[in-house]
Amino acid sequence: MPTPVRNIADSSADLSVGARKTGRQFAAQDRRVRRVKAEVAAKVLTEPLVAAGEAEPAKAQRSPPPKPEDFRSREMHLFRDILCNSDAERDSLSHALDCWDSIPRYGISRQQQDRWRKAGHFPALLDVPFHYRGRALKATIQPAAVRGKDGLIRSYYPSANEELIEDVLRKFAAAQRSGYYDPHEQRSGVVFTLYALRKELEQRGHGRTYAEIVLSLDILSSSVIQIATADGGDNQFACKSTYLHSLARVAKTQLAEDPEAKWYADFHPFVSRALDELTYRQFNYARLMGLRSQLARWLSKVLSMKYINASRVHPFEMRFSTIARDSGLLNGYALVRLAVVAVDSAIQELRDCEPPLISRTDKHVIIGARGKIEDVVYTLYPSNEFVSETKAANKRCALAEGHTQGCGNPVANL
Repeated sequence: MPTPVRNIADSSADLSVGARKTGRQFAAQDRRVRRVKAEVAAKVLTEPLVAAGEAEPAKAQRSPPPKPEDFRSREMHLFRDILCNSDAERDSLSHALDCWDSIPRYGISRQQQDRWRKAGHFPALLDVPFHYRGRALKATIQPAAVRGKDGLIRSYYPSANEELIEDVLRKFAAAQRSGYYDPHEQRSGVVFTLYALRKELEQRGHGRTYAEIVLSLDILSSSVIQIATADGGDNQFACKSTYLHSLARVAKTQLAEDPEAKWYADFHPFVSRALDELTYRQFNYARLMGLRSQLARWLSKVLSMKYINASRVHPFEMRFSTIARDSGLLNGYALVRLAVVAVDSAIQELRDCEPPLISRTDKHVIIGARGKIEDVVYTLYPSNEFVSETKAANKRCALAEGHTQGCGNPVANL
């Protein structure tokens, strides 16, 4: 009988990811990075959270423009060095980030937010519990306050729209010579244009207007997320920052004249930490963007990060309770059975997409007292395409061993 691989949070850490090139050219930079790494890793942002509606939260701070050498750094070289056989395949690949993509930070839909506004009780803060590698953590999210064209300030939690924008920005950083990383400040980001962003979204089936894209960028650069241990221990504080740590935008008058004017955005510190410590994995970005449901996209990333020994003899086991807890996407369902239907639909989407991620699924429903659904166990069998993708990602991990002595963990010191 095949042995299922259990989707538990404390599974062994993924192998580090890297690229093929080694040599003395990075040695000096590595020594400089190590000297400042302990200091940088201890940095935290200590601005107080403010209640939405009391004041407009501070925008992401504007950092100085990236330096030319930041685009040529070792970390960006590794991030761009994707293992593939053709330019077409390269275009379909990006990276999933082990810790950052495990945080359920886009779980509140725009529809739910509209209902809160109509009811007159929009939450000032939102606590989202989740598990990461066996540790109970909590994300506290403060919504962005954005002034509309009518002059009114409205609060927005980051949702699926903003998640798509972030995925595209990370793709730009990996696929184009637009990404930058400053090893001394441990700062990463991307230079882009609204035109390129809109074109990529449209080509991937998620067309947005310029106004909608700018709104999403405002939300990402104004929403604050704090990650802490769920038990409130002495070392509870890990990081507090806006989703985009910094955003340099183009003025409306300039944008009207030149939609290809350059913007630049600094990624969240956890993204920068992942680039520094190589805690990211190559995965099929084209498949991700082709999935219609947010839950299916979440499952795709989770499987890409955790199912590192994908094969027909090693299926992957997931529980409904784990999906509900760690995705943050099922809280809006009044009945468990309706949430189970949503998971079933998302898993079916992973079977029907091109290329398929899974080939078949076994489902076992655990029934409790009075016929109540206690849990559901899903056993997923990978497609041949996903097995090949996983092998390529693992090979890239092995090639990285010449660049690093092991992966760090962004929340190891919590």
